[in-house]
Amino acid sequence: MINLTIPGVALAQADKKAAELKRLEAGITAAKNNASKNEKLLIIADSLISTGTNQMNESKAETKSIAVERKKLDKDYSTSKKPLTKLTASKDKAEVTKAKADLKALDTKYKTDAKALDTRLKEATKKSTTGSANLTKGKTSKKTAEDGLKTAQAALDAAQAKYDAATGVGEGDGEVKKKKK
Repeated sequence: MINLTIPGVALAQADKKAAELKRLEAGITAAKNNASKNEKLLIIADSLISTGTNQMNESKAETKSIAVERKKLDKDYSTSKKPLTKLTASKDKAEVTKAKADLKALDTKYKTDAKALDTRLKEATKKSTTGSANLTKGKTSKKTAEDGLKTAQAALDAAQAKYDAATGVGEGDGEVKKKKK
């Protein structure tokens, strides 16, 4: 009877050890998946930061361009308006009528051009706002992903150590290591 019990006990212990190893392997797999997920989140966060920075830089360049164009438009308008204003004070009625019509056309063109520049400025401002939001979101996501990755890596190291201890891998590495000063 003892002969039958000993192999049965040994077999039960082997099954228990195999189940424990399988559980430890599952823990390692889960930790690897978690680390991988956080690495992907880190890549996405970096992408958001990069996109936000690019959007803000493009917006700044566009805003500067619009400011230069606006200054030129104002200068051209002022330069074109002076002689027409002088002609409206003329004694010749035909000349005054033509000058007023030209002045009205000039004002209309100026307003249209100014409105187009204002529209471009609104779009540049919107792009800057979007870029700023992306940058903030990216930085927040990056911090979260880095913290999660650190935690996942620690969990992976712990799970790997438990697995190595259970399988007996690396038992010869238990020597005391000297600290470097």
